[in-house]
Amino acid sequence: MLESFFKLSEHKTTIRTEIIAGFTTFLTMAYIIFVNPDILSQAGIDRDAAFVATCLAAALATFAMGIYSNYPIALAPGMGVNAFFTYTVVLGQGYSWQVALGAVFLAGILFLILSVLPIREWVINAIPKSQKMAIAVGIGLFLAIIALQNMAVVVDHPATLVSLGDITKPTVLLSIFCFLLIVTLEARKIPGAIIIGIITTTLVGAAFGLSNYSGIVSMPPSLMPTFNQLDIVGALDVGMIGIVMAFLFVHMFDTAGTLVTVATSANLLDKQGNLPRLGKVLLADSTTMAAGAVLGTSPTTSYIESTAGVNAGGRTGLTAVVVALLFLASLFLAPLVGSIPSYATFPVLLFVATMMIKNIIHIDWEDMTEYVPAVVTVIVMPLSFSITDGIGFGIITYGLLKITTGKASRADIPVMIMAAIFVSKYLFLGTH
Repeated sequence: MLESFFKLSEHKTTIRTEIIAGFTTFLTMAYIIFVNPDILSQAGIDRDAAFVATCLAAALATFAMGIYSNYPIALAPGMGVNAFFTYTVVLGQGYSWQVALGAVFLAGILFLILSVLPIREWVINAIPKSQKMAIAVGIGLFLAIIALQNMAVVVDHPATLVSLGDITKPTVLLSIFCFLLIVTLEARKIPGAIIIGIITTTLVGAAFGLSNYSGIVSMPPSLMPTFNQLDIVGALDVGMIGIVMAFLFVHMFDTAGTLVTVATSANLLDKQGNLPRLGKVLLADSTTMAAGAVLGTSPTTSYIESTAGVNAGGRTGLTAVVVALLFLASLFLAPLVGSIPSYATFPVLLFVATMMIKNIIHIDWEDMTEYVPAVVTVIVMPLSFSITDGIGFGIITYGLLKITTGKASRADIPVMIMAAIFVSKYLFLGTH
């Protein structure tokens, strides 16, 4: 049955290889079940419910991807957008987490609509490459500041805004240790480097009495504190337009970049360099993004860590199904997740940030009309604590410079339209 459904022979793989690939992918991305509840709980969401929502959303999205599109791509609540959800939308702009979930749902519906329309590639390609890379770098710096702040490596200062914290504190030292351990293991290409770093740091902290052990296995906590709590009506407020669009843009770019990377690694592109069954991939992705909001978590997205499973031989949706089943099994690890302290989770955020920031090399540093807007995006995003404002200021700068230097072309028309929209937003709605 598995052979005929997933076409294993056609993809030159076996059940055993697919299972190993699934375990490999899961180990590289399982950190999200520890980190996501930590971040969402700061927005006021019940931590246990956020843990269940994270596992269920990841399982549902990954299972749908595997069954419907037959690709070895795993999904889970995304890093970056979860920080935007908590620190910008809820804590920064004062919206409730229910309204923020409503915005995620609307973004998912918009992505679903775009996925069934023939303009989906046009929308993804409308943003210039330099701005796509700048958005990734800006989100990386955004994550880095959040991580360093929660690790207490960086603290606020009345005169300089930020300053170096007390790095002699035991918990700060453990955070630094965790970060360096993860980087070392990852550099040595050891599978599950992030999970090993989290667990090791927690055990070291426990040895010094700096973390509390709550057990390992139990029945899953209740999902009811977050299930179907989204406020769609509140998210329809005109001030939420930029936030909904930010969720949509970041999700689209994440998905597009991940699909190309994973498909290239698995040699799944056709002779024209296109991804077969792209429509099914996007439908599975967009539908489960909206479903995740109903469950009570920030946007789910395709994970670049799927390449680990591909490198282990995964070629079909069976790999994704295995990952989905492992996320379901993780529901019974609630006590273990509750035992993980924040000094062992936020270093993961810093590590993810470093991987995103490396995209800066792909910005065109020869054309000033390309790299100046990119730098604006990169700087504004972390300093304003807003992905929306970073994208907005970057797009506006890009459009203005193309016009003032006479370099505007027909390809820039979509960017000009978006720039005009952002200008109108700031003029009539302000920055919030």
